Amino acid sequence: MVETFVGTWKMTNSENFDEYMKALGVGFATRQVGNRTKPNLVVCVDDQGLICMKSQSTFKTTEIKFKLNESFEEITADDRKTTTVVTLDNGKLVQKQTWDGKESTIEREVTDGKLVAKCIMGDVVAVRTYVKEA
Repeated sequence: MVETFVGTWKMTNSENFDEYMKALGVGFATRQVGNRTKPNLVVCVDDQGLICMKSQSTFKTTEIKFKLNESFEEITADDRKTTTVVTLDNGKLVQKQTWDGKESTIEREVTDGKLVAKCIMGDVVAVRTYVKEA
């Protein structure tokens, strides 16, 4: 099921991302860069079922490697240290990040050939849309 997500995805649209970053507690300067950046998302799976998600941009490249349903330590693009678990739920890759008593969720889903990532923090939702490059 994860195979649906495998490939290189180019961001085409980002809505409400500044509000989402504010809700996370990201500072002004980092938000400015984050709002201008349109990263590519590269998703791959190795022979052992280890999933790799890499976000690449001219500003910063971050990468996480994980197995579904197993928690791991993540250093986010805005330098938060989170305990993260990624699950597959009704065809969605759901990434739950917890840190300092807070929680954020990123739901990724492929619909009509587009990868849609919903970034959720409290009642703030940002939607980032990607199209497949390769």
